[in-house]
Amino acid sequence: MIARRAARVRPRSRALRALVCAAAGMLALSACSGESAGASGGDSNIVEGTGLVTTVPAGERKQVPDLTGESTHGEPLALADYRGQVVVLNVWGSWCAPCRAEAPNLAAVAADTEDRGVQFIGINTRDLEAANARAFDRTYGIEYPSFFDPKGNLILEFPRNTLPPQGIPSTLVIDRE
Repeated sequence: MIARRAARVRPRSRALRALVCAAAGMLALSACSGESAGASGGDSNIVEGTGLVTTVPAGERKQVPDLTGESTHGEPLALADYRGQVVVLNVWGSWCAPCRAEAPNLAAVAADTEDRGVQFIGINTRDLEAANARAFDRTYGIEYPSFFDPKGNLILEFPRNTLPPQGIPSTLVIDRE
């Protein structure tokens, strides 16, 4: 289920969820501020986000699609392989200035939460060459896998209003259920 909070959680789960939500909020805010993020809006063709964290109530969550495809490194990748883990799904492109601004923070939080069962996965979109995505990973120390989705087809598999592809980058936290 797509989620960012649950009605009843164990204390350890609650702490982990708070950590992941706080990290996602920090990442969202870092991507929307600072000169390192580059210009947003205007003639830049970058859709500026709100920087807000949206929580979907348990009764309104929709099932996550079974995304499958190839990673930016040419390996098979399936979202279903990570069921039972908290998944932080980030939509990004190497061409995107806010994506470059948030990448070091994403890499750090991914490393810090990996031993707690949190899996980061990217959806690289609108990069026509996987080599650009691999160079991005090397530059920013991204070690988690990303789907290679140059045409944005994977984003279209999500039910309407569940993943905010109106703005790139976008980050979605998916709970264990």
